[in-house]
Amino acid sequence: MAEISIPSGVGASSKGPAVAVFDARWKRHAAILAGVWLALLAIFHRDTADLATIYWTNTTFGHCLFIAPVIAWLVWQRRAELARVAPQGWWPGLAVVAAGGFGWMVGDAAGVALFRHAGLALMLQGAVVTGLGPNVARALLFPLCYMAFLVPFGDFLEGPLQDITIAMVMPMLHLFGVPASVDGVLITTSNGYFEVAEACSGAKFVIAMIAFGVLVANVCYVSWRRRAAFLVAAIVVPILANGLRAFGTIYAAWWTSVEAATGFDHIVYGWVFFALVMAAVLAIGWKWFDRDPDARWFDPAALQAVPARRADAPVAGLLVLLVASLFLGWSSFNDARAAPVPARVALPDVPGWHRVPSSIRAAWSPNFPGADHFLIGRYADATGRSVDLAVAVYATQHEGRELVGFGIGAIRENDRWVKIEDLGPIRRGAALRMTGPGRIEREVVTWYRIGGVLTGSDKRVKLETLKTKLLGGSQAGVAVLLSAEQGSDKGAHATIQDFLGALGPVENLADRMAGVR
Repeated sequence: MAEISIPSGVGASSKGPAVAVFDARWKRHAAILAGVWLALLAIFHRDTADLATIYWTNTTFGHCLFIAPVIAWLVWQRRAELARVAPQGWWPGLAVVAAGGFGWMVGDAAGVALFRHAGLALMLQGAVVTGLGPNVARALLFPLCYMAFLVPFGDFLEGPLQDITIAMVMPMLHLFGVPASVDGVLITTSNGYFEVAEACSGAKFVIAMIAFGVLVANVCYVSWRRRAAFLVAAIVVPILANGLRAFGTIYAAWWTSVEAATGFDHIVYGWVFFALVMAAVLAIGWKWFDRDPDARWFDPAALQAVPARRADAPVAGLLVLLVASLFLGWSSFNDARAAPVPARVALPDVPGWHRVPSSIRAAWSPNFPGADHFLIGRYADATGRSVDLAVAVYATQHEGRELVGFGIGAIRENDRWVKIEDLGPIRRGAALRMTGPGRIEREVVTWYRIGGVLTGSDKRVKLETLKTKLLGGSQAGVAVLLSAEQGSDKGAHATIQDFLGALGPVENLADRMAGVR
């Protein structure tokens, strides 16, 4: 091992941290690692920019802005012991880079941003293992693992947390004498109605509190039981607090006005509420902190083994970039195999139905950004019943051109239409009920055609997209949506069913639009 200067008697003392003196080898490996990281971020610049945009604009993942500084602080806390562990290039670490590259490629092929972002983070972690070696990786195990929180994840919690919030709010409203009813995610009182939207589910705080709880559990606890108990508190307390916040908002609106209560709620929700929840969780766990603040994070003497299969630092760095670039090239090759769709397409003629102008009282249009073709038209039958048919056609899918995703489909982001509930499937399509201007309701059924499969499942679309890109086949994807307004006779469902009977198989329409047949 290269000689490292440590002041006499300081390294073994528990009264204060040793002064870290990193030798020339450490500085060389650190510089190469920094260069590799910058190169990886540049190679995958689309995902780097995407992550930065999410961090800055998406309030659910705003806490990710603080993860990188926290990781730097965690490494800084370990600097005294870290200086006594010699870095070594280690080519088996390329397996971690390859795993990240494969995950990124899968995410790119399937159009799953989570996989792409996680793959990039794993490649960055793999660069550390490859460039600094297994001893340093073990010394930095927790900071390396904590990099997982750089990946925006957890939005799947929004739906279940919406249900939990509603289940908490309704009994409390009735207990306090507020006449209220619930329809899906809409709670109606005598002076207004409230949507328990995704943003009101408390998911943003639960996700941030998980990251916070993991950090505190590592920094302040040694006992695994106490760590687990603190993590449970970090999850449960925000959920309960969010239910109380939602109840308080509706209760205040019942006594005052919807505008006054929701205006105050946004101030509390954004600036004060999360701080109070964090303080409450810390107060709960403070008494049981069992980690000595001056304790060493690891024993450097136990991390002195000379690893087998060593590699020179510059070679290791170049191999990391080569492996990562292979998966990027493979993904580009898959995209290049996409076949074109017809230059012109048109909505079909449907027996017994004729084209009419779009709705005036409740106009609706789905959102499919980047589609090669997007058409929407309104049909009516002899009795005056009407239905809207929308079709989106993609020759291939990639970032910004996707069949499914957040804000894509029947309801766009910040839309005036609000989903009330999911309905049962209709002929393999996914149905939902939504409300819009003037409390007008619509029923919408969505089908996707990809890889010879007709489905209403977002997950199945991602899977089939992945299969067609990696295994070959037509990459064309088509979305078909039918929607009808809910009239006084509650006939939207029957109207859609009758139109489907006249239209014929949805897969035939989708294939004609994509030029498959």
